[in-house]
Amino acid sequence: MFGIGMPELIIIFVIALIVIGPHKLPELAKSLGKGLAEFKKASEDFQRSVQEETRREETTASTAQQTPPTPTESQATSVEPQHASQEEKKDSSKA
Repeated sequence: MFGIGMPELIIIFVIALIVIGPHKLPELAKSLGKGLAEFKKASEDFQRSVQEETRREETTASTAQQTPPTPTESQATSVEPQHASQEEKKDSSKA
């Protein structure tokens, strides 16, 4: 556990019993157990949120690499005159 064996735990328990007293020791142990449980839950929630953010970032990066690049303004403007010239051709063929 933390390098603490059974003899050390017994010594700690006896000292706590002498210092705190037999009436308050169960109450203190209960509070300590609740505190440790809350800490464990909070650390698991933190780890889960970090993993979710990491996955979200990875999927964002992978989708950004897979999407084709959008045309730039110069490419978009070069397309427009071609359409205009085709429309002019249609108008001139009608006349």
